[in-house]
Amino acid sequence: MNYIKLSWLVAGLCLAMAAAACNNAPTTSPSAVPVAAPQTVEQMEEQPQAQVVAIKSAKMGRDINATIVVPEQYFDPDLQEEQFPVVYLLHGADGSYRDWPSKADLDDLASEYGVIIACPDGQDSWYFDSPIDPKMQFETFVTQELVAYVDGHYRTLPERRYRAITGLSMGGHGALWCAWRHPDVFGACGSMSGGVDISQFPDRWNIHKRLGAYADNKQRWQDHSVVSLVPKLKDGQQAIIIDDGSEDFFYKVNCELHDALLKAKIGHDFTIRPGNHSWTYWVNSLDYHMLFFAKYFATE
Repeated sequence: MNYIKLSWLVAGLCLAMAAAACNNAPTTSPSAVPVAAPQTVEQMEEQPQAQVVAIKSAKMGRDINATIVVPEQYFDPDLQEEQFPVVYLLHGADGSYRDWPSKADLDDLASEYGVIIACPDGQDSWYFDSPIDPKMQFETFVTQELVAYVDGHYRTLPERRYRAITGLSMGGHGALWCAWRHPDVFGACGSMSGGVDISQFPDRWNIHKRLGAYADNKQRWQDHSVVSLVPKLKDGQQAIIIDDGSEDFFYKVNCELHDALLKAKIGHDFTIRPGNHSWTYWVNSLDYHMLFFAKYFATE
């Protein structure tokens, strides 16, 4: 066989092999193939753990933003069937869904404890359903619409015993309010420097825009204060953690809430530490709450 014939033979074999490879290739177009899970540590680190989402509130007829943070383990190819507990983390008055992610290292906390962290926008709602403003129905949003969205779009453990909620200041009030009024939704709850008795602050933080003027609606204000819910609680129904700084302007109302819980024989963790109404205090406090919730999630 001369050189020219041999070359044609080799070329023919190569064409045949290429045709066979094409015949055996998947027929699905690349755009239709789901994105694969990251395969290396480097690829996993490139995945954004935090995502801002817009959640439709049917009750309010508008979209509400939230920042959702997933742990690094969420992208591990060996854990693609893994489901995770969720910690709902609420901001304070004049804040937004961006507060906690900008102040605390939620990426590391989510990964350390193997949880999803959801930070919804609460605007200045105080996280109850306003009886006078249909655009401020945040109890319904947090306890129903937000939870349904997170469970529907992320790999959660969709049970009350794998849900916790906490927050700072207005968010501390909101976390206890939502949890204590909906024990079927949240198994654990907490408050950091919470404004747990709004009736003692009738001229602050635009609460009158949600409930009406205090002088004309005293009973409504009392009914919408967290402390008023204590007689309805059942001991052991939820894991509860409450703390405040000794120089905080909410120190007195938190001590009063603690005393009311003791009188009602409702088990709870209560801590007073040095500190005031500041992010320095809350970022430190979050570590205690995350550990508390992690231990709760691990209980049988």
